[in-house]
Amino acid sequence: MGYEWLALAAAFLWAVASLLSVVPAQHLGTFAYSRWRMGCTSIILGSMALYTGGWSSVEQSGVAAMMLSGVIGIFIGDTALFACLNRMGPRQAGLLFSCHAVFSAILGYFLFSETMTHIEFIGALLVFSGVLTAIFFGRKGQAANQLESIKGNVWAGITLGLLAALCQALGGIIAKPVMQTDIDPVAASAIRMMTAFAAHCLLFISGVKLARATLPMNIKIFAITAVNGFLAMAVGMTLILYALKQGNVGMVALLSSTTPIMLLPILWIYSGKRPNRFAWIGAMMAVAGTGILVV
Repeated sequence: MGYEWLALAAAFLWAVASLLSVVPAQHLGTFAYSRWRMGCTSIILGSMALYTGGWSSVEQSGVAAMMLSGVIGIFIGDTALFACLNRMGPRQAGLLFSCHAVFSAILGYFLFSETMTHIEFIGALLVFSGVLTAIFFGRKGQAANQLESIKGNVWAGITLGLLAALCQALGGIIAKPVMQTDIDPVAASAIRMMTAFAAHCLLFISGVKLARATLPMNIKIFAITAVNGFLAMAVGMTLILYALKQGNVGMVALLSSTTPIMLLPILWIYSGKRPNRFAWIGAMMAVAGTGILVV
């Protein structure tokens, strides 16, 4: 399977997982949900790498980079994403997260002296315009839809979503050189996940109030969290790392940023409410803009 299909498959899994995250994220709270999810995924990935012998491919020289990628891309990025999801719902959080392709291009400009043409600037403008269009106009006619309601300050939600996108871009750039070696993607993903989980555990042990669960864990919430972690992180993120072994960061970022468009029909089926035309237009503008940036 080519890296294009791997990235698209990851985008689809992220779309499904974002919808599955709504109930447990609201039940447990942002930090507790992220901690439980990362704990489940760490066990799954670690076991997979042990079964396949992937741990033998890990070289000490690449461990530090993968750990840093895990702290930035997963511990900070994923936690910010779920905080955004709790405030803005899966569609709008997914749109903001799709900006990681833009940030990948911008970081490439500053870190690797890559130039940005006028066409690429138009692409970046399209992405942000599409995101803003979908967020501020995409909720028209959706007043009764709880998945579209914004809780708290809208700009706080936007900031969290953009932080998640920036961290995802940074995590991918940090991981890329290591992924071009012979390291097993499952083992690499396990290192990132275990590091993020350890960071969450340290935060919880420190007694920070935000790290406590809003409501106690139960069997139903645990099952949803475990399935979500398996789909999005154990499978989805590992597919992205496989894709990074074959393709460039920008193209992988583009293909994986199609999640907002994939999420629209899923939300339509789930809620029975058709997203309005601004939601579709904004999502397509965002993906078209990322296409201009990285193709």
